[in-house]
Amino acid sequence: MPGDETEIKIFAGSSSINFAEKMCKYLGTELGKSQAIKFSEGNTFVKILEKVRDKDVYIVQTIGLNPNDDFMELLFWIDAFKRSSAASVTAIIPYFSYAKGDKKDEPRVSIRARVCADCLEITGVDRIVTMDLHSPQIQGFFKKPVDHLYGFPILCEYIKSKNIENTVVVSPDAGFAKNARKIATILKAPVAIGDKIRTDHNEKAQVLEIIGDVKGKNAIIVDDFTISCGTLIDTARALKENGAEKIYACVTHALLREKGLKALEESDIEELIVTDTVENPMVSGHPKIKVVSVAPLFAEAVKIIHNRESLSRLFDNI
Repeated sequence: MPGDETEIKIFAGSSSINFAEKMCKYLGTELGKSQAIKFSEGNTFVKILEKVRDKDVYIVQTIGLNPNDDFMELLFWIDAFKRSSAASVTAIIPYFSYAKGDKKDEPRVSIRARVCADCLEITGVDRIVTMDLHSPQIQGFFKKPVDHLYGFPILCEYIKSKNIENTVVVSPDAGFAKNARKIATILKAPVAIGDKIRTDHNEKAQVLEIIGDVKGKNAIIVDDFTISCGTLIDTARALKENGAEKIYACVTHALLREKGLKALEESDIEELIVTDTVENPMVSGHPKIKVVSVAPLFAEAVKIIHNRESLSRLFDNI
């Protein structure tokens, strides 16, 4: 019957198997049976291995380290569920990579996030649940409901457990300053802001100066994602030049590869705190990285949605 927690049907795309299993463990349910195959020429094939007729189903697929493959697979899953007569299909997208492409800020470019939103809706998705969109206004690209969860309360709980004294929360740029202030409020700390410029699409930005008092303080750099650690490392360097003591960094989505990890190891950053929205084997177990799971938060959101209740209680402390 709808609303019965034992009837929650969670399925995993190939980019989020571990994450979906954590959600199922939290909910006390079994992961749905399914199969995804990538053929030698690059084509993706998906198949549901159990009946879903008249079921409310939840497909978990982050759009992360291989965004094009991840996204196409998600579309195929939605189509398969719809063609199998599922009552509704909710896409759980812990990290929505194309959220970075939210505007036409130069001539002759695509608004990639809008294209993705159109594709998801045309394929038949009924609802989206995601976390820490790079551009929150992307929710407005959808006609279907989009539930936007926040990772920073969970990250802040871990930071609090470290008992770091005399802290300052640092945003790498003005664009993330609003979120930095929310984090600073939770941590009861002041805020500083980096003055950052980006001149092209090479994923490198330059931090020119730090606005705010950081001398003698332990700094916590906060951002929504990192690909190369470049911005975090440049900010850390500027903080050291301005007299900061120990430096930590905290981001929701970690898309680091070998080059970024090597740069992190050689940097002034004591520890990088991330969530598990992206299943990144290069991050797990790294001595300078702490991974905090947000799967229970997504599981709680699914339970609330499935029981036809309000998600507002998940935002009581934000």
